[in-house]
Amino acid sequence: MKPIRRQLFGPEEIAHALDRDEPLRLLLVAEDIADPATRAVVERALGRGIPVRPTSARSLWRLGKADPPAEVLGLIGPPPDASRESVLSGNGCAWLLAGLSYPGNTGFAIRAAEVSGADAVFVDSALLHEGRREALRASMRADRFLPVFWEPALGAITAARAAGRRILAIEDTGDRAPWEVDLRESLLLVVGGERDGIPIEIQDACDTILRIPMHGFIPSYNVQAAISIVAGERLRQLQD
Repeated sequence: MKPIRRQLFGPEEIAHALDRDEPLRLLLVAEDIADPATRAVVERALGRGIPVRPTSARSLWRLGKADPPAEVLGLIGPPPDASRESVLSGNGCAWLLAGLSYPGNTGFAIRAAEVSGADAVFVDSALLHEGRREALRASMRADRFLPVFWEPALGAITAARAAGRRILAIEDTGDRAPWEVDLRESLLLVVGGERDGIPIEIQDACDTILRIPMHGFIPSYNVQAAISIVAGERLRQLQD
């Protein structure tokens, strides 16, 4: 199953996406374009109303992870202001953060989800306006690249199930490891707060509870580590 969100590297991949009329929604392009092929795909994108954002060579290198960096990167996927319904109707993976208390942890979790190519992140949190702003800063402003919804967990679960997604929680009460479950289907993955984990009523609303193996004395992984472990396993399965 092809992820709903993915990155494109260089003018050739972007030109193919334009030829196939894929949902290309953003180009990041070098401030000084040297390659005529890059200029051509930028002009095509602008002609279709696709946003083009000039970006430094350092940012292109950091985001594209290529040396030398590509002059242009593309992003396929829903825009950050997409509706909940349109995001959940896709065939990828979304994350639900239930009860996180600290803006920094919330931001790191959102960032981990974005890095893995998540469709969206739902956040059920008591954070108010300033706390949410701090969380998004900590996420490296991942909300520029994927939708982030601040809403009650049970509502997000209900909407995800109505869209045909399976709901998988990650909690120490689980009895199956991530690599024992098929993670390639449309999913909503749920992680809980730093202290109390996922509330029992939210666990009860999930289809399956996964448990990441632990052998130390500290009782749990950081939430962003848990996301990274499961997201990495999902990406591995998608490559098989």
